[in-house]
Amino acid sequence: MPVIACHDCDLLTQLPARAGATLLCPRCGAVLQRHRPNSIDRPVAFALSGLVLFAVTLTNPFLAMRSGSFIQEARLLTGIIELWKQDLYILGGLVLLTCIIIPAIQLTGLLYVLVPIRLGVRAPGAIHVFRAIRHLNAWAMMEVFLIGILVALVKLAKMATIIPGIAVLSLGLLTIVVTAAMTTLDPPFIWRKLDPRP
Repeated sequence: MPVIACHDCDLLTQLPARAGATLLCPRCGAVLQRHRPNSIDRPVAFALSGLVLFAVTLTNPFLAMRSGSFIQEARLLTGIIELWKQDLYILGGLVLLTCIIIPAIQLTGLLYVLVPIRLGVRAPGAIHVFRAIRHLNAWAMMEVFLIGILVALVKLAKMATIIPGIAVLSLGLLTIVVTAAMTTLDPPFIWRKLDPRP
């Protein structure tokens, strides 16, 4: 019978044969495993939705500033390019990494791992991809970027008229969708599908 180690106290506990139960550590009471229904279909649906929202966010205007008759429009990548032009390479690289590259890797990686599992096969290198997705989760910081944008909008509203673009809404929805895709995963279930050894 398979066992699981407690993340808090390292006690080894046997997994119950009954599916759909929440397993608590007998020693410290921490949640060892929580069954999530549709743990393949839901993350796949959220990941597909996220890729559509990602494309909308990158290709549409983010915001426009109007001061008199002068209007300046910006896209999401415009800020990163401006940081590079001002020789702020580390900051620009961090924004690019945490707001564009890591979420894109998460969404495409989830589809690469989960769609073959849904079809009853295992993609080559799926174990390494899933492990990378789990590690990268701590570095995806779109919500922090979104809060920073909202603060900047409030401050800039005193100097000029701010016109939010469709990319602001799609970025907000993308943040929710990526979070939902990661929270609806059932990692122990996925690991058992990727590596069926006892």
